[in-house]
Amino acid sequence: MQKLKIKGPVSLNGEVEISRAKNAYLPILAAILLTDKKVRLKNLPNLRDIKTMIQLLKNLGVQIEEDGDYTVFDASTLNSHEATYELVKTMRASIFVLGPLLTRLNKAKVSLPGGCAIGTRPIDIHLSNLEKMGAKIDLRAGYVEANTDGLQGAKLPLKFPSVGATENLMMAAVYAKGTTVIENAAMEPEIDDLANFLNSMGAKISGIGTNKITVEGVDELCETDYEAIGDRIEAATYVIAGLMTNSEIKVTRFNPEHLEFVLDKLIDMGAKLEIGKDYVKTFPSKLKGAKIETAPFPGFPTDVQAQMVALCAVVEGNSIIAENIFENRFMHVPELMRLGSKMDQQGSSLFIEGGAKLVGAPVMCTDLRASAALVLAALVSEGETIIDRIYHLERGYENLSLKFQKLGAKIEVINE
Repeated sequence: MQKLKIKGPVSLNGEVEISRAKNAYLPILAAILLTDKKVRLKNLPNLRDIKTMIQLLKNLGVQIEEDGDYTVFDASTLNSHEATYELVKTMRASIFVLGPLLTRLNKAKVSLPGGCAIGTRPIDIHLSNLEKMGAKIDLRAGYVEANTDGLQGAKLPLKFPSVGATENLMMAAVYAKGTTVIENAAMEPEIDDLANFLNSMGAKISGIGTNKITVEGVDELCETDYEAIGDRIEAATYVIAGLMTNSEIKVTRFNPEHLEFVLDKLIDMGAKLEIGKDYVKTFPSKLKGAKIETAPFPGFPTDVQAQMVALCAVVEGNSIIAENIFENRFMHVPELMRLGSKMDQQGSSLFIEGGAKLVGAPVMCTDLRASAALVLAALVSEGETIIDRIYHLERGYENLSLKFQKLGAKIEVINE
């Protein structure tokens, strides 16, 4: 089994280029099922979740080939409406194929999804609103079975601004008759990216960037070439790495506006940052503790909470972090405490005593972002840290060890 070995503490220097956003490309890949025309996607990240989604598309009959930096998809050969448990069990994003299959084929059979064990994350918002559009849905033997005589546009007020539900319903509405209005829609940048991708194929989506998305149904879509946005969560991870290690590094090829809340919080903590159009540069800074609450976009992202916990463990002063999105997203805390951090969890809040002097130890990944937090802590820990179960990292960070090596980190993948 592969593990990461990291020797610290280190000082970083140089430039790191951010990969295209996994959380943007996963729904975009599902949206390929909507069209029988060719779609060319540029710079797909080499990640486990992306590979799983591509295999899922192949199983549904999609033809896929590589062309330099592009991956070319042809879903004119779509010959199945079933996403099986064997693939879906490893990745929650597989539920994204439900809307496209249902609206194109009038039927879909999708296994209930898996993914990181950070909470229940029910899909009832997806299903109840598809029913409002005319779908008949049964849950049977671990599968969602959906059928329709043709989806109809509808007014869909979401009880919670779910990212996945917003994206699934937006895709389902592309071929629905009439107008669909999604109210209380999530506003994450990855949703904007999906809408822009669909519009590039001829969809009629308006309200992009707001919490009210309107979709006018169309009869067909056309070919397109597309490249997703930079991964804001990966970018945040490297920005925090630069600050934790008191280093000067430049994090490039992403939109800092997508991280505005995080960057503002870091500046409030004392971070010295240079923010450009498509980069953020960190400088040695003296940071203090913070009070943070996770919230839907444009609030503080839950996907950066674990990395901030690692940062707060080593800055001056105490911090309080409240996790308001997922009920089980403090699994990194016991592992960070093995390295010497001082924390106390009380319900959905975490109290952190700053100024910890971390020392390397064997630790274990529990989910994707928790894994990133362990890497960050290991960079500033005295001695050697061995991180087990790094397959979690491979779901969301492309070439992590190589990118950190180029910045000067003493990090390597080992087989044990």
